[in-house]
Amino acid sequence: MLILALDVVDHERALKVAKDTAEFVSAIKVNYPLVLTAGVDVISELSEIRPVIADFKIADIPYTSGLIAKIVFEKGVRAVIAHGFVGRDTLQEVRRVASDYDGEVYVVTELSSTGGKEFMSEHALEIAKLAESVGCDGLIAPATRPDRIRAVKSAAPSLKVLCPGVGAQGGSVEDVMKAGADAIIVGRAIYNSPDPRESARRYFEELRSVREKIDRKDGKAN
Repeated sequence: MLILALDVVDHERALKVAKDTAEFVSAIKVNYPLVLTAGVDVISELSEIRPVIADFKIADIPYTSGLIAKIVFEKGVRAVIAHGFVGRDTLQEVRRVASDYDGEVYVVTELSSTGGKEFMSEHALEIAKLAESVGCDGLIAPATRPDRIRAVKSAAPSLKVLCPGVGAQGGSVEDVMKAGADAIIVGRAIYNSPDPRESARRYFEELRSVREKIDRKDGKAN
């Protein structure tokens, strides 16, 4: 339920934060900043600590997108994140490559930043439905806009929804979970804190508390 976005640019720091927080996170998400500075092999090292999601937001023609996916799956990632606006053919190719490694594909519906509303929101539900029809495993929806989480969850109910934007961007754990998120993604609020392990623990405990509250409410409703 708690995914660490490890957007640091130092190899040793990345490994230390990953090890310190491993008890409380279910996966580690890496992006270009770390891989471009530490090298792609850092993925293999992190994979020995927790499952890794390669957040490269793959967005190219099918051939190139498939190559990117193949490289990172061979390094040991559990999942990749791709953009949905590139269309069916690219998502199908990334999904095909992922299946060769028993891996997962998550598709961005819209970014959590303000700019994500300018062009992506208009087509987010179409992207969600496309991802579901292609056989992808989940969606990326903004924790900063819980209403959009509900919308994409309704558009593609069989897919998991992972939500970045909690912490530094202002997303609320409770609002996000109540909107139907399956996991939250937290970066700066953990790795930039004086004690990353303690920060991860607090998010983990908050998630558990909110989940229990939701389950109790659902139980009463049923």
